Amino acid sequence: MTGRRFDHAALIVDSDDTLRRRLLPVLRTHLAAGEPVLLVVGTHTEKVIRASLEERARGLEWGDPGAFYQRLGFAFQGFRRYLAEQHAAGRSVHVIAEPDVRTDLAAPVDRVAAYLTYESMCNEAYAGFGCPVTCVWDSRRHPTLVIEGVRSLHDHELTDAGREANPTFVTTTEYLAGRAQVAMPPAPALVEVDLHLLDRGGLAGMRASVQAWCRKEGFTDQAGADVLIAASEIAGNGLTHGSPPVRVRGWRYADTLVVQVDDHGGRPVPPAAGYRRPDEPATSGYGLWLARQLADVLTTHTGEGVTRVRMYFPRSVMT
Repeated sequence: MTGRRFDHAALIVDSDDTLRRRLLPVLRTHLAAGEPVLLVVGTHTEKVIRASLEERARGLEWGDPGAFYQRLGFAFQGFRRYLAEQHAAGRSVHVIAEPDVRTDLAAPVDRVAAYLTYESMCNEAYAGFGCPVTCVWDSRRHPTLVIEGVRSLHDHELTDAGREANPTFVTTTEYLAGRAQVAMPPAPALVEVDLHLLDRGGLAGMRASVQAWCRKEGFTDQAGADVLIAASEIAGNGLTHGSPPVRVRGWRYADTLVVQVDDHGGRPVPPAAGYRRPDEPATSGYGLWLARQLADVLTTHTGEGVTRVRMYFPRSVMT
């Protein structure tokens, strides 16, 4: 089984019947062959599968979506760690996952769009583990534009005819390069934190201000520490790799704390930077990777001589 080829397939469903028609034959084939399958899916999808397979569903591995789908960076790294562990153990597990992300027009950032950058990175970050990955997306819960975006990021699609190559597949390099060009909405005129750092000596004061702000906003000590570490890492990056002054701003949008760090180096952040943990014994590159783990969403943009990094910390996932 360790020789199984990696492919990343989308399963687009528009009804429970479509789900049963396309996914159940795959599951039955794996069960008959004694091949491992991990399902990390929503409650409704799990009910449909269990009702259809009855006792045979016990032969499948069921993951807790809450253990995988938290902050987006956590979710990406959690699946990567699982696949790496299985690969090291000589197992090739077919992972079937249903992303726990929803389109919310009232949110301060498009979380689905941010998740799709991780979907794109899967094509490179998971490829070495030889485990097929099938992502279930329900067109009843997502708009057409999202579904078409999903299709473009998977090199295969699971259809009534089986697993078919996707001719409209967009590579990771192409997709992330396009996302890096997306303009960042302007920061509000009034913010709760607004600091200008000229050198690393200003980091201590910045940390104290961010910590006090998080407490004032009712974040727990652990959640506040995560915000503080992420802000410190990005501000430190701005001072090291960019040019001062480095401006650090923080504001609240509904239940989400937003931190933005601007430096005047004008050097674009590489599109794929920070998605994968640097290989040992790297001495740099950890700051952006760590910030992507601690923030739910992190976006970057460079323009007019300024490099901007914006991080979103929703209270709902900062636990």
